[in-house]
Amino acid sequence: MNWAILIVAGLFESGFAFCLGKMKDASGAAWGLWCAGFLVCLALSMALLGKAAQTLPIGTAYPVWTGIGAVGTVVLGIVFLHEPASALRLFFTAVLIASIVGLKAVSH
Repeated sequence: MNWAILIVAGLFESGFAFCLGKMKDASGAAWGLWCAGFLVCLALSMALLGKAAQTLPIGTAYPVWTGIGAVGTVVLGIVFLHEPASALRLFFTAVLIASIVGLKAVSH
């Protein structure tokens, strides 16, 4: 169950990074809404990471959390923010995914 919580925490990390990306080009009420989204995603991500880290080793939980957040942020940036999807960028994203899977595989 704590692995599922950790995955959701990582997805919320992607959410707060995405909100930051949207805040960059927003103003007025739209900026405030993206800021609120950032704060909600940040709070949920941190709370869920803390819950997962109660039973998972922090040396595994934290890198997996940041890895999920990084991969999710890259995907969101490519799909919604029109960031480049170069071959090297996709290669290193795949390496991140392999590292996340590897950490899960070697955790007890």
